[in-house]
Amino acid sequence: MPIRRPSVSLDSHVPLYAQIKDVLRTGILDGRYPPMSRMPSESELMAMFDVSRITIRQALGDLQKEGLIFKVHGKGSFVSQPKAFQNVTSLQGFAEAMAESGHEIINRVVQMRFVSAPAEVAAQLGLAEGASVAEIHRVRLLNRAPVSYEVTFLPEAVGKRLKRAELATRDIFLMLENDCGMPLGHADLAIDAIAAAQDIAEALDVKKGAPLLRIERLTHDAQGQPVDFEYLYFRGDTFQYRLRIDRERPAASARRVIRSRHKQSTNN
Repeated sequence: MPIRRPSVSLDSHVPLYAQIKDVLRTGILDGRYPPMSRMPSESELMAMFDVSRITIRQALGDLQKEGLIFKVHGKGSFVSQPKAFQNVTSLQGFAEAMAESGHEIINRVVQMRFVSAPAEVAAQLGLAEGASVAEIHRVRLLNRAPVSYEVTFLPEAVGKRLKRAELATRDIFLMLENDCGMPLGHADLAIDAIAAAQDIAEALDVKKGAPLLRIERLTHDAQGQPVDFEYLYFRGDTFQYRLRIDRERPAASARRVIRSRHKQSTNN
């Protein structure tokens, strides 16, 4: 539904297309243009803002680059389904993080069993290869749609303290801290992209070979001991990991070396 004639300023230092983009972005973010709804056509927007087609196309192009809309040939522009995201600068369980944003989380426990630790798992958890570990597979549903497949490995003694019924309703992190009395300290993450294997593709309702975001996460307790190793597979079309990084300034000694080298190269 087109919004009532908005105003743009010809006298503003902000280009017209940028002003229009901001008006449309606001309409998307505040729900006036709901996810998957069709945006007004170029002709409707031209009339709405009293501007040229090229100006409208610049505004729509920027919204598309930001991932807020997508175009369907012959049908126009549509509002994208917003992705949920988790900030990885703090150590939180998935449900814990999503609940803060008002999302509904459901866990589907695929299996929980005790197995001999594969070499990589044993090395990550500081165990002897072949030691018994708990292996837990869960599908995480975000607002009732599958978003991630999680494979968690825990030392046997820890795994025996977790109850399958509670795995369907709670984050493992919270169970470790509250039920097992194991305050968590930090986690090491490795992130890459892989093609979905058949079983994970079926669980996440995607095609075999579809791109997935894979997170390897090794979580340590407050004393620095590894307690939880996981493979997390996320659908790239529904979820994002976000983080903020700050630039570290070189130490004074390093800055002097850089200036000295620059001075030498200039003299030469």
